[in-house]
Amino acid sequence: MSAWRPPTILDSFNYAFEGIIHVLRTQRNMRIHFMIAAAVLIAALILDVSKMELIALLISITFVLIAEMLNTAIEGSIDVATTSFDPNAKLAKDVAAGSVLIATVNAIAVGYLVFAGKAADKSTTILDKIRDAPAELTIIVLVLTTILVIATKAWTGRGTPLRGGLPSGHAAIAFGLWIAATYIVGADHRFLISSIAFIMAVLVAQTRVESGVHSALEVLYGGLLGALTSLVLFQLFG
Repeated sequence: MSAWRPPTILDSFNYAFEGIIHVLRTQRNMRIHFMIAAAVLIAALILDVSKMELIALLISITFVLIAEMLNTAIEGSIDVATTSFDPNAKLAKDVAAGSVLIATVNAIAVGYLVFAGKAADKSTTILDKIRDAPAELTIIVLVLTTILVIATKAWTGRGTPLRGGLPSGHAAIAFGLWIAATYIVGADHRFLISSIAFIMAVLVAQTRVESGVHSALEVLYGGLLGALTSLVLFQLFG
């Protein structure tokens, strides 16, 4: 039997990486945080943020990831320590979850302060190009999408006009309102209002998937249909 030896530096790194991998494998929120962090860093590279802005983003991302990992560790420790309901155990879990919420809100605020001005200029240019695009092309895309939606609905034979099936009506309305809000507001507040409307549309689509009413494909079809319909109306009558 081999004698016990203290862990080496390499062992310590291995244990740390095993902890990170475990959280990524078992915690959905951690995977979401990692994907958002990757998207934020890619956006920072594209928008050419300053060194201080990048530092602020990295610190905020780190706080969120650390808070999520500590939250997972605390929940695991409490589950091991007690097998019955304990108000203090619930309170400890709630406090740990609250720390993640605070870190996330801070990260959102920092991200908005960093990206608002830079992305607003680029988004305004992109939206102007979309608005000036030929209406005929948009109509063709809309008609083709509608044909595909009808064909898929006829092929699957599932759902009713107000529940289930392809496409998702809730997602279509939500993303249609996103495009409408983007065109209605002025250039000064376009980025902020458009971002809020888009997040709300995504949340609506997510609830339809999580509730089991629609699949991700049905929501995707609905979102595309609503956005394209709104885009056509604003090109023709805006």
